[in-house]
Amino acid sequence: MRYLDWLQGAVQGDLGVSFTTGEPVTREIISRLPATIELAAGGLAVMFILALPLGTMAALLRGSPGDHLGRLAALAGASIPSFYLGLLLITYIAVPNEGIPVMGRGGGLINLLLPSLTLGFGLAATYARLLRANLLEVLQLDFIRSARSRGLKETLIISNHALRNALIPVVTLLGITLGHLLGGTVVVERIFAWPGVGRLAIDAIFDRNYPIIQGYVLLMGVGFVFINLLIDLSYRFLDPRVRMEEEGGRVS
Repeated sequence: MRYLDWLQGAVQGDLGVSFTTGEPVTREIISRLPATIELAAGGLAVMFILALPLGTMAALLRGSPGDHLGRLAALAGASIPSFYLGLLLITYIAVPNEGIPVMGRGGGLINLLLPSLTLGFGLAATYARLLRANLLEVLQLDFIRSARSRGLKETLIISNHALRNALIPVVTLLGITLGHLLGGTVVVERIFAWPGVGRLAIDAIFDRNYPIIQGYVLLMGVGFVFINLLIDLSYRFLDPRVRMEEEGGRVS
């Protein structure tokens, strides 16, 4: 009956109040969202900076020492747990350099450095391997050979044709990743005392603060669905075949 009462209130926009603070659940979660969005943006920026060149280089230099080195770095990034990587960054970067903070969010962008590196390094490993595999597959397709036969520069073929098509599966995975990031990166937020929704949810679990947990699950689920809807809509701009199908054209 309590759940039905909560569900009736949720339909009307009332998610209840926190057991610990007495504040509305919606206000509690929304107040933590900017910190989580900031951390997610920082992690994604690090991921793109690392994954795009590593994945592209590994595909173009297939079988070379650079390819093996990139794959080894990707394997290491995917294998290291985020909590251990965070502790390594604190030990070898923050401790020798006292100007780099390791706790909280109040110091500005410098506070975002270590959490973003911890989050982005693990993501970059996954995306670099996926980009390499997709790019290798695209480079074997007929339209790439046709572009080369027309005398187009290799850089234009890679950037305008191959890379754009190879990014479509990456964008699909990005939708799932964004949903998880906006749901809170619990481990990273706990290590660096980052005041995001992930830390809020963990504190609520330990405190048995059920209204916070229910509101968190509901809002993050809605956000996850919305983000993946936007990703699906983006295919129209990434893949010309989708536009042709919508306009009634045939794709051979």
